[in-house]
Amino acid sequence: MKTLLAALLIALLTGCATGPVIDHTYSAKGQSSRVKFVVLHYTAINLPQSIKVLTEQTVSSHYLLTDEAIPVVYGLVDETRQSNHAGVSNWKNYTLLNGSSIGIEIVNPGFTESPAGRVWYPFPQAQVDRLIVLLQDIVKRHNIPPENILGHSDIAPQRKQDPGPLFPWGQLARHGLVAWPDAAKVAAARPVYDLMLPDVAWFQARLATVGYAVPQTGLMDDATRNVIAAFQMKYRPLTIDGAPDAETAALLDALTTPAVKPAAPALPAAPTPPAPAQPVA
Repeated sequence: MKTLLAALLIALLTGCATGPVIDHTYSAKGQSSRVKFVVLHYTAINLPQSIKVLTEQTVSSHYLLTDEAIPVVYGLVDETRQSNHAGVSNWKNYTLLNGSSIGIEIVNPGFTESPAGRVWYPFPQAQVDRLIVLLQDIVKRHNIPPENILGHSDIAPQRKQDPGPLFPWGQLARHGLVAWPDAAKVAAARPVYDLMLPDVAWFQARLATVGYAVPQTGLMDDATRNVIAAFQMKYRPLTIDGAPDAETAALLDALTTPAVKPAAPALPAAPTPPAPAQPVA
């Protein structure tokens, strides 16, 4: 009897220690992954410093991709949990993207200032290849659309530049990971905008359609220029001056103009049956 009571007491205490018993017989149909976006960053510091900062300070990321000859992906925060990588951020109707995104920090120096301006650092191909594999896995598991693979500069264009103009977005696009303007559409639209450039309100509206948080004032202010520069950094990195020029307009046009579905061919009319022959009198 004493043995039985002891066993019951142990079971009771064990149950209290492990929390409530949850019955998972049923599962709700109305659910989805909390992950809607992936945000890419460069660390702007070397590998040892990156590990120290991302593991010992409040800033963090779900993954850290090294710049070694054979790059390593470190998982620092479980995907089910929030990491502190995005900060004040916006994309489409979402704000504060930490709670709805996976953050990937890529070891890269970013840039240095020189008398001729900023000198940006490229990303080794081995690092890019490893990133593509990682993104493919994340996208498949969370069903993330290409327009939601973003840079920190996309979601915070007023204060961030990473992953910078040398990040190879085009390679990601060729693997279907990033939304990309169709080259034929860009070429077709460019002559139109060379003749007449849209006003600032047009640029602001199209940038908002892509997903950027941009003022809708019709005025060419610093905030709008920063957003245009962020867009150019991703899609036209050779010139990132934030100027609303014809090439930028053509890129925006190609990205935001819905594809026109061809009209269904008209069905031929049913043949009219011949009239019955009349008897000869």
